[in-house]
Amino acid sequence: MVFHSFSRREWLRLCGALSVTAMGTRASVEAGSGFSLQKRKLKVSLNAYSFHKPLSEGRMTLTDLLEFCADHDIDGADLTGYYFPGYPEVPPDEYLYELKRKAFRLGVDISGTSVRNDFTNPDNAKREEDIGRIRKWIVAASKIGAPVIRIFSGNDKHQGAGREVVLDRMAGEILQCVEFGRKNGVIVAVQNHNDFLLSAGQTIEILQKVNSAWFGLILDIGSFHGPDPYEEIARCIPYAVNWQIKEKVYPGGKEEKTDLKRLFGLIHASGYRGYLPVETLGPGDPFEKVPVFLKEVKEALYSAAADR
Repeated sequence: MVFHSFSRREWLRLCGALSVTAMGTRASVEAGSGFSLQKRKLKVSLNAYSFHKPLSEGRMTLTDLLEFCADHDIDGADLTGYYFPGYPEVPPDEYLYELKRKAFRLGVDISGTSVRNDFTNPDNAKREEDIGRIRKWIVAASKIGAPVIRIFSGNDKHQGAGREVVLDRMAGEILQCVEFGRKNGVIVAVQNHNDFLLSAGQTIEILQKVNSAWFGLILDIGSFHGPDPYEEIARCIPYAVNWQIKEKVYPGGKEEKTDLKRLFGLIHASGYRGYLPVETLGPGDPFEKVPVFLKEVKEALYSAAADR
């Protein structure tokens, strides 16, 4: 297989990364633990944002990302909307259906997609524009077979007296999107992003205000900056419909390597079933970083399961 949009140098780096994963991560760890993720209905996915730079620069396509997932034995891919050609507009059906066909033939599930929006924006027209964009991408999600679409709450933290006003308005606007999602068979999920939603309490508050089976949480483990992010993660797991499993957490705002075994122990104990998308951030070559982090994730998943 050749990634036609890659340079020779990038292709050689990718081949090196492939050799890391080809050492038999799943076989060795699964055999050692006696457990299977399939039995527990957990699937590892990859968030496209891990390859933000090559995707943004046009050196990689979403089709290339699906090929990468297939070669690295990744169950699914979260295809972030930003990397579709023409975003924020939705591509033609021909593109969407070809992407869906390609994913199916590779055996890679499309575990979700996402858009940008800001429901804290005081401009009514801008928020209406966001609602319209979300609706268009809900239809696109349905066409590619994505069960979930990620939205944001908004960028303004609104810590003053106006927060309740913004929260109530936001809940109503999200509910409009959720009802549209329900009619198209797509779950709408908000991501806690260290923005308007800073804590587990604030995140649960908006989830309960909207109060729909078609609304859930993209649980971003790197965006709780309180004293104990694992405690906040545990509180939010019952609302999770998808994840962003990251390399770092930030207890008290200080960067710390994620304790993956502790995290997956919480997930196993909760009974969560579904996708666990990983997302690598920061400096470094994603063609090297992703396989390494993926190996750590799979080992910790099996290890946490074996301890139960």
